[in-house]
Amino acid sequence: MDVIKTDIEGVVILKPRVFTDARGYFFESYSKREFDEKVRPVDFVQDNESCSTRGVMRGLHFQRPPYTQSKLVRCVKGAVLDVAVDIRKGSPTYGKHVAVELTEDNHLQFFVPRGFAHGFAVLSDVAVFQYKCDNFYHPEADGGISIRDNSLAIDWHLDPSQAILSEKDLKHAMLAEFDSPFDYNIDLYAE
Repeated sequence: MDVIKTDIEGVVILKPRVFTDARGYFFESYSKREFDEKVRPVDFVQDNESCSTRGVMRGLHFQRPPYTQSKLVRCVKGAVLDVAVDIRKGSPTYGKHVAVELTEDNHLQFFVPRGFAHGFAVLSDVAVFQYKCDNFYHPEADGGISIRDNSLAIDWHLDPSQAILSEKDLKHAMLAEFDSPFDYNIDLYAE
């Protein structure tokens, strides 16, 4: 696995070593030993999968402390634009984002650390999206930033005003109206 650093410290893209032959391909999609060594020690406890159609946008989601989550995400069918937004108060990259196209063909994975809002836009007819989380889902800790917030300057590769959004995602605040529960100077991984 190769680790590709981004403009925001801690947010990384993972490129697996893919072995192909006449039968198809094989790659190791996750190795705790290699991930802990090359990215950071993380104990993933829950795997999730969603299926969405073209034009669906999900996010920008996070869980409030003490239930904050890191996510390791990938698209196993189709294509998505995946985005992580830094929402840690006091961070030099607060409000900045990293975007990466994840597809069934490029096999890339994206690590979204704690203290970031996460979302994606479906660019293919259908997309199957998988992600590992290092904390269990707690609905009472749900939070979000509006995926339609123009101040974030995210090029979603589709028009967010025409996107298919959940009722919950339509109600998220804009970043300027948001009081982040995350502090850049507090280690979100400390137990």
